[in-house]
This record gives sequence, structure tokens and C-alpha cells, in this order.
Amino acid sequence: MDGAGDRSGPRATHTEDGRTDGGQAEDGQAEDERVESGRAGNGPAPGGRPPGGPVPGGRVPGRTVSDWPAWRLPELADAGMYVVDDRGLIVAVNAQAERLVGRRATDLLGRDAHELLHRDSRGGSIPRIRCMVRQAFLSGRTLHSELAWFERGDGSLLSMAWTVAPCELAPGERGALVIFHQVDPAALPGPWAADAEGPMSELDRLALLAETTATLTATLDVQEILRQLVRLVVPLLADWAVVDLLTEEGGVVRQLVVHHENGELVHHEDLERAMPPVPEASSMPLSRALRGVTAALAGPETYRGRPDSALAVVQQELFQATGMHSASIAPIRGVRETVGALTLGRASQAEAFTRSELLLVEDIARRAGLALDNARLYERQRRVAETMQRHLLPQLPSVPGLRMTACYRPSPRASQVGGDWYDAFPLPGGATALVIGDVVGHDLDAAAGMAQICNMLRAYAGGQDEPPHAIVDRLDQAVTRMVQPVMATMVLARLEPGPSGRWTLRWTNAGHPPPLLVEHDGRARYLEDGSGLLLGTGLREPRPEAAVELPPGSTLLLYTDGLIESPGRILDEGLDKLAAYAAGLVGRPLDSLCDLLLSGVRPGDNDDDVAMLVLRLPR
Repeated sequence: MDGAGDRSGPRATHTEDGRTDGGQAEDGQAEDERVESGRAGNGPAPGGRPPGGPVPGGRVPGRTVSDWPAWRLPELADAGMYVVDDRGLIVAVNAQAERLVGRRATDLLGRDAHELLHRDSRGGSIPRIRCMVRQAFLSGRTLHSELAWFERGDGSLLSMAWTVAPCELAPGERGALVIFHQVDPAALPGPWAADAEGPMSELDRLALLAETTATLTATLDVQEILRQLVRLVVPLLADWAVVDLLTEEGGVVRQLVVHHENGELVHHEDLERAMPPVPEASSMPLSRALRGVTAALAGPETYRGRPDSALAVVQQELFQATGMHSASIAPIRGVRETVGALTLGRASQAEAFTRSELLLVEDIARRAGLALDNARLYERQRRVAETMQRHLLPQLPSVPGLRMTACYRPSPRASQVGGDWYDAFPLPGGATALVIGDVVGHDLDAAAGMAQICNMLRAYAGGQDEPPHAIVDRLDQAVTRMVQPVMATMVLARLEPGPSGRWTLRWTNAGHPPPLLVEHDGRARYLEDGSGLLLGTGLREPRPEAAVELPPGSTLLLYTDGLIESPGRILDEGLDKLAAYAAGLVGRPLDSLCDLLLSGVRPGDNDDDVAMLVLRLPR
């Protein structure tokens, strides 16, 4: 079809014999002769793309499934078809593929096809290097296999033959077309499953090590590292995986015991426990591994004699409970110290571990150790940062006639501490100071700069009774003289009751988002007057100041830009959304207001920290 209406499928690049296969249908095949798969509409037809909304398993940043055209894949008599992009995410699927794998299109689109579908004959995961789709990408050639397995939606296995052809999804965007149909393995001559279950080649081992490094270093969460470690090695190398970790206090914890059962990874919590201390003189494999000595092969016979320690007794019980006849036990070493030990065991797999496989396990454990060591270092830094933040943020004063609340949320991608802060404290003469500020950055340096500015501000404000603009002007001069230069935005407001009982707010704004005032009837407006330059520029200009009488029952919100800013939209859109959302919360309890604003207003793609100070006047 021509023009914008052309939604035909991806163009094949070339086949194994080098023939080019274009994307046009032969003899002007009419559009209505094709069955749509991945079409847009009011709802997903068989193979259709879900209309809008998030896509399960979609990737960010970069293209998601909704970025691709709604291709029409033909329906074949007995063959399923799907298309993946260059990251292996499914971007189109036909109805026959849905039926064969027992999954709806909405459960397939946007998901990683290899992780979701590809299995060995026992239902275990397969290293990505052994995936034929990846091999087709790397070679740029059409590949075919007479026997492979997909996992259906109900957990059963589909034995199938499949063909993978590299294709072009859009100019400069590569993908692959997968065509598969069900087969009976018993009717096939020859060992067609060798590609899924044969011995690992040297290339496979190198690929597994590369995947181990990439996967384990992609997260700083200890539990996720362990989960991915088990997924990489079970059932590929063993059907049992045991991880023992040394604690910071010097103890040992059996953190993970996992068994591959009926195609699933099953945790055996009854075997996960605190362990006896590591004996210094023991020559048993686990003791040596936990001391960081060396990797070793082991079996039931290794622990059959008289145990030399309580740790050896626990290992003896492990072999009895699991039925392992062969195991590789390797130290998990970090950069500075031993982190733990990895035990891979075989019970249902008949072959015993070889010396060559032991070296592979040792190399995998070394990579896991670096990832775990890094995650632990991050966790220690996070705890220090959180402790520091708790001490930096103040306790709010009790002001008769006012209700006040505040909150701070760290950056989700930084070191859990940042330069955003709030403050409130009494001023000479009975007034109350309200402060919201943001030092550029969201790391420990920004927090240190914030602490200095916050302390100087309190000193200047509490020293003598001055208007806000004069205090901030003196603070700005001091900021430019700091040893570590910083730049910051802030609002300093002075709140005091008048003779009539009405409250007056007087403020100056140093380059900060304007305070939001929401009256008791839901009318909202920003206090945009009194705005001047941010702190730390070195420029000397008169600082403006503004004042307003606050209506009874109104709510005043001071906030930092992490609540409203998004890389994908202009600032005014964030301000409009905040005003509209806050107006709808006017009757909500003050204590819940911060959480409601964070969940309803803060953009999902914002990686800044957020501080808020909220007060409500009596009616």
C-alpha cells in the first residue's frame, strides 16, 4: 500500500543463500486478504497491539512496542509468526503464534522473547548465546532448527521447528522474523536437540561469562544479583544452587538454596539458615572456599567421614537432603575480601563435574563476587547517606493556630541523599521562617553544600530582625565565599499573625519554583512575585520581596523542582498539573498531602530528589 496507510510487515534483508526478499505482497495482494497482527484499534484483535497504556516488559529508554508500526503478519495454516526488534523484544505476533504458545498478544508484545519463551527440553533457561535469534542477528543470515522448545503460558513445553530471518523494521532499525510450527520429537530422525543440550563449547563458555558479567553488574540489589546468578547457572550447569554469604559481623548465612524442579526454580527455605562459624583449620571444601582459598569438587563421600567442624555437619546434611552426587564449590571473592561461597550440585543430572567445569564455576563465582561487593559498598553508602539526611533535615516547630507537615524523597538513581531541603524555625519578634531550597546536584557534595547554606541561613535569620530579602542578600554573599562553590535556589518566607488574626506571608524567591496557595474552596494560584537571581552567581542585584495576606483555611505548599520537572515536557505543564491536583486535595488531611502529591504529580522519568513543606491555616 502507498503513503501513510502502508502498514505492511517488516522487510526481510536476505536469506541464507543470499536472496533478497522484499516486503511487498505478490501480485498486488489486497490488504483485506491479510489477517492483522499488531493492528491498532479499539482493542487488541488476535495478535493485536494493546491500545495505548504501558506495555509489559517494554524498555525505557529507546523504542517501545508502541513506537513501531502496527504490522500485519499473515496467518498460516499451522505456523506461528512473530517479529522481534534488535533487543529481542516482541513487536508483532500473529494469532496462530498466540494459539501455539498459549499466550495472548498483550502478554507477548513488548516482552523479551528469549526470556519468555526459549527453553531446553527440560524446561530450563538457555544462555542467550545459544539462542538462534541472537545467532541470526550476529551472522546476518537466515537460520533453521528442526527441534527446539518454547514455554507455553501454562508452563508446558511446545516442541517445535523454527526459522529465524533477519529483517529491517524501519530504515536503520534491525529486527528478526520468527516462523515456527509444532513437531513431534519422536518422529524426527537424528539428535536434533543437540543445539540446546549438547556440551558447551569454548565460545559458549566465554559467552556465558560475558552474560554473567553484564547481568550481575546491571543492578546494585543483592537479592536481584543472587536471583540472576541462579537463573544463569541452573539448570545449565547444575540442578542445585547454594549461596552462602559472609555477614559484615563475620558470621555465615546460607542465603539461597534453589532446585530445578519440573521446569521451575524452587526455593528450599527449610535449608536456608544461619551457619556455624568458619573454622580456620578445616580442610573441607566449603570451609576453604569461605576463607577464600580455592575452588574444589565435592560429593557425598567428601563429608562421609567424621566431620571436623560444625560447618562440615551442615554440609553433610545438605548432601543428604538434596541427593547431590557431584558438586563444585567456589569462593565468591570481592575486591577486598571474600564475600561467600557458591555451591552448584547435580542430583538428577547424571554427569559428575569435571575439572574444566570447576574452573568455569570458579570464574562465574569471581564475577558474582565483584557484583556483590559493589552492591554491598553501595548499601553501606546508602545507609550513611540516609543517616546523614535524617540529621540534616529539621524537626518542624509547633506554631499555635497552624498545622504543618513536610517530607523529603531522595533521588531514585543517586546515592539516596541530595541538595533539596526544607526548614521552619521561629524568628525574633514571634514570626516563623519557612524555607524551601535546592542546591544543584543530588549527591553527597550537594548535601554538604545544603548543610552549610541551611546553617548560615539560620544564623543570619536568627541574629536580628530583618526582612527576608536582606537575609537572603547576606546569605548570597556568604555562598560566593564558600571554599566549595555551589549554586542554589530557595524561598525564604516570614509568616506572622496580624492584629485581626489574619496571617501575613512576606517572602523573597531566589530562582526557585513559586509557592502554591490553595484556598479552602479549591482556588489555586502561584505566588510569583518577589523573584530574583539564584544564590551563588556572584552578581549583586537588589533582591525583590512580596507580601500577601493568606485567606483563612488556605493551604500553602513550598516544594522543589523534583516534584514537577520532567525531561519530556515543559515546566509550565508540570506547574499546571500540580495546581490542578493540589486543588482537588483541599479537603484531605494534611498528614497525607505529601504522599498524595508525590504519587499523583511527580513524573515517572524524574530522577531528582524532592522536598516539600506544607502548612494549613485555621478557618
